[in-house]
Amino acid sequence: MPPADLVRACPSRSNGRRCTKPLGHAGLHRNQGAMWTDAGADPLHCPGSGEAAEPAPALPDGFPGGRALCPHCLRFVQLDTKGALLPHDTVDADETEDDVLRAREWFNTHGWNEG
Repeated sequence: MPPADLVRACPSRSNGRRCTKPLGHAGLHRNQGAMWTDAGADPLHCPGSGEAAEPAPALPDGFPGGRALCPHCLRFVQLDTKGALLPHDTVDADETEDDVLRAREWFNTHGWNEG
């Protein structure tokens, strides 16, 4: 069971800024002073797709399983045979609460500047 304080963030972005409101919020998206509508949001396809990357350091249990940390969307993404990030969106509609908790543990262990 996930912790009660775990709040999933809204996946919308504008000019690379993430919305800071919770998932499913009503009204405009917001990040500090910037506000935008769904129509003004960045496309879901991540600009990091196809960039060269290396597998992220693993937690003791193996997470993130050979995937690399995308510097644009901060998701763990599979690499192709040449070491480039596979095409991906900035959000994963199938991401589970367990996935979120594992990623949080990874960032708390390795920090935000590794990957």
